Amino acid sequence: MGQEKDVSGKETMQRRNRTAPSRRSEVEPFLVMEVMRAAIDRELSGQRVIHMEVGQPGAAAPRPVLDAARSALVHGRLAYTEALGLRSLRSRIARYYADAHGLDVPYERIAVTTGSSAGFNLAFLAAFDHGDRIALAAPGYPAYRNLLHALGLEVVEIPVDADSRYVLTPEMLAAAHREKPLAGVLVASPANPSGTVMRPEALGALIAAAHDLGIRFISDEIYHGLVYEGIAETALRFSDDAIVVNSFSKYYCMTGWRIGWMVLPEPLVRPVERIAQNLYISPAEISQVAAEAAFAATAELDAIKATYAANRRILLDRLPGIGFDEFHPVDGAFYVYAATRRFSADSTDFARRMLAEAGVAATPGSDFDRVRGNEWIRFSFAGTTPDMAEAMGRLADWLR
Repeated sequence: MGQEKDVSGKETMQRRNRTAPSRRSEVEPFLVMEVMRAAIDRELSGQRVIHMEVGQPGAAAPRPVLDAARSALVHGRLAYTEALGLRSLRSRIARYYADAHGLDVPYERIAVTTGSSAGFNLAFLAAFDHGDRIALAAPGYPAYRNLLHALGLEVVEIPVDADSRYVLTPEMLAAAHREKPLAGVLVASPANPSGTVMRPEALGALIAAAHDLGIRFISDEIYHGLVYEGIAETALRFSDDAIVVNSFSKYYCMTGWRIGWMVLPEPLVRPVERIAQNLYISPAEISQVAAEAAFAATAELDAIKATYAANRRILLDRLPGIGFDEFHPVDGAFYVYAATRRFSADSTDFARRMLAEAGVAATPGSDFDRVRGNEWIRFSFAGTTPDMAEAMGRLADWLR
C-alpha cells in the first residue's frame, strides 16, 4: 500500500507540474501597463486622469495612413504577404534610408515585423543561442530584459550615469566583456525612459568597440524622427553588421497598427525569414499598406512633433520649480526621467499616491532600473498640450 501511495503521489505531482506555468514565463510585469490599468479603473469610476504613463502618441494616425487603410478595406482582398513583408513597403523603407541618411540599404535586407516587439524577438532568436549574455544600459526599456529572460538569454545590465551622459561607453562595454564574454549589446537612441540621444561620434565609437570585441550590436531606433536637440544617427552609418530595429509606432503615430521593421546583416535575413514564417506567417497586410502611406505624411507628422516640443518645454520649465530638478538629458522621444528622491525613496508608492491624490499617472523608475529606479519616475509628454499644463499645475498643488 505504501508503494502504491508513493506512486500515486508522484503521479499527482506530475499532473500538478503539467498544469503549472513554465519557468520561462516568470517574467516581471511591464509596470507601465499596470499603471495604465489602475488609471483606467479610476476613469471608469468617474475621475479625470491625465495620462503621462504610456509611451504612445496622443494623436491619431495621419490622414494618408487612414485613407490607405480605408481603400484597402473597400477595394482589396486582405491576405498573407511574404513573411518579410510587402516588397513595395520594404523598398519604400530602403528609400527612407537614402533620403534621411544618404545610405544605400538594399530592400532585401529589410524585414517588416508586427511592431518593433516582434523585431526584437526575431533578433534575439536569430542572433543568439540559449545562455548567451546580452548587455543593456540601466535604466532601459524593461521588455528587452523580460524577453531575453523568457528566451533563456542572460541579461547583463550596465548602469549609466551623468558622467557618461547616461549612455554606454566603449570602456563600460569592454569591462563587462572582460568579466565574462558578451554575445551582444542592445542600445537605444533616443532612449527610453530618458529620451537621451547618443552623439554620432559616441555611437560610432561604441559600435567599433563592439565589433573589435566580437559582440553583436543591436540598435533600437524606434524614436528616430523625434529629436529636439542633437542628431539621432543610424547604426547603419557605421556598420553593415548591426541589427537595426525601427517602428511606425512613435513618430508615425501607429502604435495600434503593430507594424515595424528591421534592417539585417545579409547572413541573418534568411534565418529571420524562417522564424517569422513560423512565428506569425506575415505582418498584417492592411497595416503594411497603411505604413507605406505614412511616408507621405511628413507635414502632418512634423506638426504633431511640434506639439511634443511644446509639451517638452512645459515640463522642462515647470518640473524644476515643482521639485523635480534632476533628470536625464531630454534630447528626443517624449519622456522626462526625473528623480523623486526629494519626495520619496519609493517611486512605486509615489506614483500610486500621485495617481490617487493628484489624478496624474506616471511610471515608476523600478520598471526601467531594478537597482536605482526606486528613486526615479518617467513622465510621458506625448499627450495634448493643455493636459501637460494641467498636469504640472496638479503636481505643483499636490506637492506644495
